[in-house]
Amino acid sequence: MMVRFKMYNSFGFKRLAAMMLFLILSISISYRASAETTMHTNNWAVLVCTSRFWFNYRHMANTLSLYRTVKRLGIPDERIILMLADDMACNARNKYPAQVFNNENHKLNLYGDNVEVDYRGYEVNVENFLRVLTGRHEAAVPRSKRLLSDEGSHILLYMTGHGGDEFLKFQDSEELQSHDLADAVKQMKEKRKFKELLIMVDTCQAATLFSQLHSPGVLAIGSSMKGENSYSHHLDSEVGVSVVDRFTFYTLAFFEKLNMYDNASLSSLFTSYNPTLLMSTAYYRTDLYQRKLEEVPVTNFFGSVMETIHTDSAYRTTRSRKTSETKMPLQQSVKHDDRRQLINSNVQDQTSDTKIEHKQCPFTRRWNAFQDKLEKIERIDSLVNYGFIIMFPLLLISTWLSR
Repeated sequence: MMVRFKMYNSFGFKRLAAMMLFLILSISISYRASAETTMHTNNWAVLVCTSRFWFNYRHMANTLSLYRTVKRLGIPDERIILMLADDMACNARNKYPAQVFNNENHKLNLYGDNVEVDYRGYEVNVENFLRVLTGRHEAAVPRSKRLLSDEGSHILLYMTGHGGDEFLKFQDSEELQSHDLADAVKQMKEKRKFKELLIMVDTCQAATLFSQLHSPGVLAIGSSMKGENSYSHHLDSEVGVSVVDRFTFYTLAFFEKLNMYDNASLSSLFTSYNPTLLMSTAYYRTDLYQRKLEEVPVTNFFGSVMETIHTDSAYRTTRSRKTSETKMPLQQSVKHDDRRQLINSNVQDQTSDTKIEHKQCPFTRRWNAFQDKLEKIERIDSLVNYGFIIMFPLLLISTWLSR
C-alpha cells in the first residue's frame, strides 16, 4: 500500500511539474508574439552634441542640422530631446551673434526662433544622458526633458563629438563607454521604451561604440571603423573654424533631396556613403535588426508616422452663400447611413451577447472574464502575478492528494 501511495504521489508531482512547465512556455510564447506584433505608433529623436569649446563648433552644427532635418520631415519638438554641451551662438568669438551655420555660404541659420534646447551646457553629461534613455529621472524633472516613448516607438539616437576605441567623450572631462550604452539600451528594451532603435554616431572610431550591443531591434551606423578618424568637411574662413563633419554633411545631402512623403529606404542611405568622400569607412551593424533594410523607409526613424488615405480625386465641398452649412455628397451620405446601420447592428450584437452571458453558468462566465483579462495584460509583472494565482490552487490540490 505504501509503495502504491509513493508511486501515486510521485506521479502527481510529475503531473504538476508538467502543467507548470506548459503554463510557463505558453506565457513566454504569448509574450514574445505580442512584442513582435506591436504596431509602430510614433517616432522619437534624441540628438546629442557632447563637445564644449569654440573649436568644436562643427559638433553643435552637426546636431542642429539633424534637428532641423527631423523636424522638416515631421517629428514634432515634443518628441525631440536636444542636448547641446555648449552655446556657440552666444560665444564671444562668433562673428554672427545668435546664429550657427553648417555651410560657408551662410544661407541657412540653424539657430533660429524655433529651436528648443532641452539640455544645455553642463547639463549634458553621461549621467543625464543615461537617465534620458532609461527614464530614471528625479521627480522634479519636467516632462519636456523626458523620453516618453513606448513599445510602439521608433527612436533615432544621434551622437557627435570626440571619441576613441569604445568610448565617447562628454564635455572633454568624462566618457561614455560602449558597455554603458549597451546596458542603457538593454534597460530600454526591458522597459518596452522602443520597438526599433537606430543609433547614429559621428566620431572617431565610431563603430567600436556598438561592440557591446545585444538587444534585439537595434540598428547602428557609425562614421568610421576602428583605427579610423572622422574628419571635418570644410573650413569657414569668416567663422574661423570647421562648420560641419563629413559624415553628417553627406547625410544631410541625402535628406535634402527628400520630403516626408518619400519612400527612400535605409539601404539607400547606408549605401550612399562614399569612403573616398568621407575619408573613412562608414560601418553599420544589422545583426540585431530583424527587417531587411531595403523594406524600411528612412522616415521610419527620421520622419513622422502618418496614416495616408489615397483618393482618386480631390475632395471638394460646396458652401452655400445663404447658409454656413456644408452639403454632404451623396456617396458620403450613403456611407454615413451604412455607418449608422453598422452602429445599430453593433448595439444589437452587444445586447445579444449580454443575454447569452446571463444564460451561461457562473463558472463559464468567470472563465471568460479571466481570459479577457489575460488578453488585456500589457506588463510582464502582471503576467507573473496571474501565474502565481494559477499555481496556488494547483499546489493546494497536489498537497491534498499527497496526504
